[in-house]
Amino acid sequence: MDIIVGTAGHIDHGKTALVKALTGVDADRLPEEKQRGITIDIGFAELRLGDVGIGFVDVPGHEKFVKNMLAGASGIDLVALVVAADAGVMPQTREHYEICRLLEIKSGLIVLTKTDLVDEELLELVKLEVAELVENSFLENAPVIAVSAKTGAGIAELKEALRQIALKIPARKNETVTRLPIDRSFSVKGFGAVVTGTLMAGEINEADELEILPFERNVRVRGLQTHGKAAKSVHAGQRVAVNFGGIEHAEIERGMMVCEKNTLRPTQIFDAQIEVLESAKKSLKSRQRVRVHLGTIEALARVQVLNEANEIKHGAKDFVQLRLEIPVATIPNERFIIRSYSPQMTIAGGKVLDNAANKHRRKDAESIREYLNNLIKADAENDQAKQLKLYLETAGERGLTRKNLQARTGWRDDVLKKTLAENVGKKAIIEAESFYVARTPFENLKAKTLTEIENHHRREPLAKGILRETLREKIFAALAPEIFKTTLAALETENKIRAEKDTIRSAAHNLELSADEKLLREKLQKIYRTAKLEVPKLEDAISDAVGGTKTNKTHARKVFQLLINSGEVVKISDEFYFAESEIVSLIAKIREFADRSADRLLEMAKFKDIAGISRKYAIPLLEYFDRERVTRRAGDKRLIL
Repeated sequence: MDIIVGTAGHIDHGKTALVKALTGVDADRLPEEKQRGITIDIGFAELRLGDVGIGFVDVPGHEKFVKNMLAGASGIDLVALVVAADAGVMPQTREHYEICRLLEIKSGLIVLTKTDLVDEELLELVKLEVAELVENSFLENAPVIAVSAKTGAGIAELKEALRQIALKIPARKNETVTRLPIDRSFSVKGFGAVVTGTLMAGEINEADELEILPFERNVRVRGLQTHGKAAKSVHAGQRVAVNFGGIEHAEIERGMMVCEKNTLRPTQIFDAQIEVLESAKKSLKSRQRVRVHLGTIEALARVQVLNEANEIKHGAKDFVQLRLEIPVATIPNERFIIRSYSPQMTIAGGKVLDNAANKHRRKDAESIREYLNNLIKADAENDQAKQLKLYLETAGERGLTRKNLQARTGWRDDVLKKTLAENVGKKAIIEAESFYVARTPFENLKAKTLTEIENHHRREPLAKGILRETLREKIFAALAPEIFKTTLAALETENKIRAEKDTIRSAAHNLELSADEKLLREKLQKIYRTAKLEVPKLEDAISDAVGGTKTNKTHARKVFQLLINSGEVVKISDEFYFAESEIVSLIAKIREFADRSADRLLEMAKFKDIAGISRKYAIPLLEYFDRERVTRRAGDKRLIL
């Protein structure tokens, strides 16, 4: 197995010397570090202890370089809290310890260095001081190993303690997409851009196509190294170096994230739960500008505290929304540290709950708090189906695509597919082709759709139904067409609506006509049957039909529309309508003529003769037949099809 061990502790307490004593590697690689004798940036070394591979991340202890320490602390499995026996617990000992606690590092040990400089009595006092510091924390019962990098005393014991703890560390969950926060970028002559980092999740193989966020640049893996050796593939929990093709190293910075293509998306707003340190001098307040350390990146942000007081007092936990000044890549449950803007001090830490949050309004605070509490509960119960459902409920009627959901959760394809199938099977969410909608907003959509259809029937009782496009614009204008289509299909399956070509009507809607309306319809039917092919203009027909009834022309047009809907009357032009039976009869006569004709050509004069009509009717009828592909214009004649 492979684990990452991070050092932590005050400057000049012997962290780098300890790593060298364990591995033989001097992790101070910068000329300035050699010159000044202090660690400035994170350094790395490897150690193999039988079946355990350990990657060491050596961090700077000076207060000015806590930013660099935080870049190295992300992704470690085990912390070695280093305290010099001749100095005891110092300010950065406390700050580094609090950072590890806020990052929820689960395992660790305490290493007392420089023991060759103190006697047993002083060593015992330092042990008591350290025990007081870590009381009631993850390090309370951790092994305490006294060593001397100078004499080598305790080093063998420390190696065995590291191995034993490593064997007890549970394997990393293999549920999220590949993620590699970049902590270094440089160029190797003949190879090009190389980045290093701790692989947080997934695996990387030679020739993989990956993406660098937040600037969404696609890259190809040309080579891999881990533990200083070339590798064909690397997995989560390893320190890795990746050689990329298709990019210059100057384009890559610490804080960027390497991940699978088209899986995660940059964000500048996320909701989180945080704990403000007891040692923080002030409460954390809304609108406060802070430094957020997430993965290997430092980002300035504004805090929006999600409670009525608009502040979180020291020693308390609560919900916040962080609005960052630059985009970052993150997933739910990722831990982060908050430091004050100036002077720079660690004041809080927490975990991401929703990495794609919208800006919240104060009036929504109660519902947002309930939602975030539910996310925490779902995570505690390892209920991924519930977590997914909560994200979809916040998306409302808009729903989310599968890609949206992957970016929101960070889950691998197979995990997401399984969780979606579980929810769809329980009908907790609805699949609308490429979109997914939670059941509650989907039911609301169905109810709104039915209400709109029924309101239309009340307004237009004689209309066949509401036009499909009109309904879409009224209810679904801001939603994906797939959601509109799925909503109608669900209502039709439930026998609540009928969809007929371009019209939608309620299944219960029927056209019961009043006595006056029935009379109007009969009069209109008679007008068109009697007129045969010499019909009156529509306005004249309407005027004739209204005479002797209690209805007006507007109402008569609606009754006339029923004749059109039923197919009894056919629209030829805006002015002329003909009885459907007359049109059918005329088409039969035309085709009978075509069968007798050698060339199937029809002249205007012949058509007027066949139909027994004047040019006034012949022109619109022939144009109608052209549109209906009964005939086709051929010069000044028509070809009968």
